[in-house]
Amino acid sequence: MPHLPFSLQPSAFNLARSAKVLLFDFDGTIADTRTLALRILNELSEEFRFRSLPEEELPEARNMTTQKLIRHLGIRRWRVPKIARRGLVKFQERIHEVEPIAEMPAILDQLHERGFRLGILTSNSQTNVTAFLKHHHISCFEFIRSSSKLFGKARELRRIMKEHHLQTEELIYIGDETRDIEATHSTAIRMAAVTWGYNSADILRSMNPEFLFDKPEQLLTFQCCTASQ
Repeated sequence: MPHLPFSLQPSAFNLARSAKVLLFDFDGTIADTRTLALRILNELSEEFRFRSLPEEELPEARNMTTQKLIRHLGIRRWRVPKIARRGLVKFQERIHEVEPIAEMPAILDQLHERGFRLGILTSNSQTNVTAFLKHHHISCFEFIRSSSKLFGKARELRRIMKEHHLQTEELIYIGDETRDIEATHSTAIRMAAVTWGYNSADILRSMNPEFLFDKPEQLLTFQCCTASQ
């Protein structure tokens, strides 16, 4: 069984029974992109003249928020959009190298079979995500949304709720980064943080998501409120 990292919120799983939609981050949550992302980041450090991130510093970097990591690398905030766009181009060139997180395709299928509507909200491009899903024969997602801004997920969450006529209790966002939790905090959407991606369990736990999962199989704890209807 998945552990409850926040025992002061014992009603979290009861509240999850009202969920109809599971919304997933892509990089680090569904797709195992960490190695490729580090390689691209260091290539971009030469192009844009910011500090590289050696592999031995990765454990320390995983304990940083996204904003702190940007400062640590010496990237000026106004340059982030251009660097991100260039990174997406490089990513698209190597999308064939990316594999799913182990067990995730089967787990996604099971969640879909239970009656959940599944979606993706990512800072990656819709082109990259679509190519990945097609390559790995993953067809259970109803929609894919891409946030053009690194810190723009809160706005997209609100748009998704409005367009799909959802209440906050009907949606759970599943992601692996501190900025994912920040986005849910500002929208009152419940967050399931996963520790197999970019940020460490320690820093994710410190930000008080409703759920914290160490293994993909723990996502099967969720039961869709429409499954018996």
